[in-house]
Amino acid sequence: MSVQDSNVVGRSNLVVALESYGQQHPEEQEMVERFTAFVRAEADCYERDCWSGHVTGAAWLMNGAGTHALLTHHRKLDMWLQLGGHSDGDPDTTAVAMREAREESGLEVRLLDTAIFDIDAHPIPARKQDPQHWHFDVRFLMQVEGPEDFVVSSESLDLAWVPLADIANYTTESTILRMADKWRIKGPRAL
Repeated sequence: MSVQDSNVVGRSNLVVALESYGQQHPEEQEMVERFTAFVRAEADCYERDCWSGHVTGAAWLMNGAGTHALLTHHRKLDMWLQLGGHSDGDPDTTAVAMREAREESGLEVRLLDTAIFDIDAHPIPARKQDPQHWHFDVRFLMQVEGPEDFVVSSESLDLAWVPLADIANYTTESTILRMADKWRIKGPRAL
C-alpha cells in the first residue's frame, strides 16, 4: 500500500472512530463534527507542516493501580498535560499515542481500549518558524506495564504521577479534568 493510500485509509478509519466516539459522547458532538470535517478536508492532516492543523496522538496514562495519571509539564507550552505528540505522517493514531507515551516517559505501556478515550482541538501558538496552528488531539486510554519509574524526556520540564483527586492542583485545563472524570467513571472496569 502506498503512503497516499495508507493516508486515505487512516483518515477513513479515523472518521469512523470519531463517529463512534460521538455516539458514546453526544455532549461533545460539536467537537466531533469539527474534528471530522477537518480530517475529511485535509489530505495532509497527519503531517506536521499542515498549518491549518494536524492530527496528534495522546495517552491518558494510568498507573498499575489505576489511581494516578501521568502528566507532563510540557516544556514549550509550560502547562501540565497528558503525554502525546505529532503523527509525523503516521495515520495510525493509536500507534502514535503509544509511541509518544513511551518516548516521553521511558515506560512500557499497554492500550486499555482501542476506542478513542477523548478528543480535543486546541491552538498552538506561533514559535520560531512555525505559525500558529491547531492540534486535533486523539487520546487513548493506557496503563503502565511493569515498573512505574519514569524518565523525563527533553520535551518535558517534569513528569508526575498525579492522584486523580489532585489533578485540579496541576491544571485547570477543562479537557484534562474531563479525562479524569471519564476515568473515574470507566476506570475500574477497564483494568
